[in-house]
Order: sequence, then structure tokens, then C-alpha cells
Amino acid sequence: MKNTNAFKKTIALAALAALALAGSLALAAESGDEGFQPLFNGKDLTGWKLRHADAHNSWSVLPGGILKNTVAEGSHGVDLVTTNKYWNFTARYEYMTPKDSNSGFYLRGRHEIQILGDYDSHDLGEGSNGAIYGFKGPDKFATKPSGEWQTVEATIIGNRITVILNGVKIHDNVECNKATGSEIDGQVKEPGPIFLQGDHGTVSFRNIRIKELPKEAAPAQS
Repeated sequence: MKNTNAFKKTIALAALAALALAGSLALAAESGDEGFQPLFNGKDLTGWKLRHADAHNSWSVLPGGILKNTVAEGSHGVDLVTTNKYWNFTARYEYMTPKDSNSGFYLRGRHEIQILGDYDSHDLGEGSNGAIYGFKGPDKFATKPSGEWQTVEATIIGNRITVILNGVKIHDNVECNKATGSEIDGQVKEPGPIFLQGDHGTVSFRNIRIKELPKEAAPAQS
């Protein structure tokens, strides 16, 4: 009987330890997300608008909180833009593309973080996946195969950009003083919207969040 009671006590203690660990992990996750606000509510396009109001809407909201832009080969979609504008911030988002599909996530509507289904090429050029488009290629190859969800954390403070792709830092406090193409406007010293490129190809997004930073925030540390 004593052995049985000791065994039950050990199981109970192990269960309590597991619950404590789960709780601490949950708190850590919440802490990591502290200050982030959703840009996409997972249900509709509240807070967003088509870049060209008279264009055919190629965006749809799918079950599971997925925002998808569907563009058939040889046709064009439309860009999607937040109604709010931002200055210093960190944006987190997940995206997925078919092979060779082309899109982009624009910081302030002017600096494009390239989205491209180019896993097979292992390219690190200025037009490759994760590049600050037309300006600087990623420092390291961190792209996942097409059809897999990829995660990004992009921070812009003043004129400096830091990007983490799939847990790998691919741009570290990069100074970028110009718009990078297809931008909303050239006013790089002004706040601007988040802009999802929808003209070139099919892409899906989810968990799009933003954390606004102080206007005079210090540059991200290496």
C-alpha cells in the first residue's frame, strides 16, 4: 500500500509540474506578444481597403483566419492597404505562396519585404524571397518550400529595417532612405500604411499583427 501511495504521489507531482511548465510557457508566449494588435481580424476586411477602389477584389477571407489573394496565371489582382498609417513599429505576419508566386509586404507602403516562391533557387539577390526589394538581398537563406507557412518579424525605426524570416535574422538594422518600387508614394519621412501586394500572384496571409513603437525609438539591436 505504501508503494502504491508513493507512486500516486509521484504521478500527482509530475502532473503539477507539467501544468506549471505549461503555464510558464503560456505566460512567455503572451509576454512575447505583449503590445501587438491584430491588423486582420480573421473574419472580414475591416481596417483595410483596396488600393484602387474600382478594381476587382481578388482578396477573400477563408476559414481559419486566412486572408487569401487569388490571381490566375496571366491576370492581375489588386493591392490591399490598411486605412491606418504607422511610423515606427514591428510587424509580425505569416504567409504562404505557391511555387514562383510573387507578392510583397510593404512597410509604411513604401519599403517592400519581398515574398516569392523561389525556394528551389536558394537565391539571395535583391529580388529574392525576404529581400528589401530592389535594394538589398537577405544575408542568409531562410526560405521554406512553397506551400508551407513562413513567419516574418519586420521592424522599421526611422529609416532602418530589421527582418527575421523563419527565426533567422536576414536584415540587421539596414538603412533604407528610398521607396523600393510600386510604393504608395515617395514620402519616406512620413507615416504610411501596411500594404499587401496583390497584383502579381496568389498569396495567403494570417496572424498579421503590429506593435507601434515610440516615435523616437532607438534602432533595433543586433
